[in-house]
Amino acid sequence: MIPLMIDLSEKKVVIFGGGTVGIRKARFFSPEADVTVISRSFSPDCDELAVRKIRRDLSGATDTDLDSLLTGAFIAIGATPDTGLNDHIGRICKAKGILFNNASGESGDTLIPSVIRGEHFLLAISTGGESPAVSRFLREYIESSLPRIDRMIVLQGRLRDALQDRVPDSDTRKKILWEVLNDPGVWDALGKGEEEGWRMVKERYY
Repeated sequence: MIPLMIDLSEKKVVIFGGGTVGIRKARFFSPEADVTVISRSFSPDCDELAVRKIRRDLSGATDTDLDSLLTGAFIAIGATPDTGLNDHIGRICKAKGILFNNASGESGDTLIPSVIRGEHFLLAISTGGESPAVSRFLREYIESSLPRIDRMIVLQGRLRDALQDRVPDSDTRKKILWEVLNDPGVWDALGKGEEEGWRMVKERYY
């Protein structure tokens, strides 16, 4: 598997299962995609999400029923308590060319990573499904260790633009940007705000 960032706007995500797991998946996709959750019952948390709900008992669903429910889907997720049903949905998806994530059962062709989302960045972490706990550990470690990543990204962009005019040599510009990125004093200054960080950069690197 390889990591990709995909624009899901106007793409349909179908989630089978409205319990805790299914709603967690819906929460992941709903800000960007057109999400439909299909289940006999729904977790109360589902009411907080901008998703379409279809109330359906899937225990007796035929291939024709499932095929119809998957119409137009870009990604489907098996999140029911029935691993056999999840696996069956996955096989239908494979035949239809629909990406599939399986919460319980045979692995699908799509994994949902642990995500760190900032205003200016997006990081995805995965252990290939072997240890969700490690993915969570890495996410929380990065969040606690680098709480000012957004500010540094803005500062780096600002400095990069400024150096274009002042420093003609590209290797020198890269060296300065890297030194700023590794300067603990700049990171500390960013704790007081972006302008304080910029002031220190101008003092040390201009």
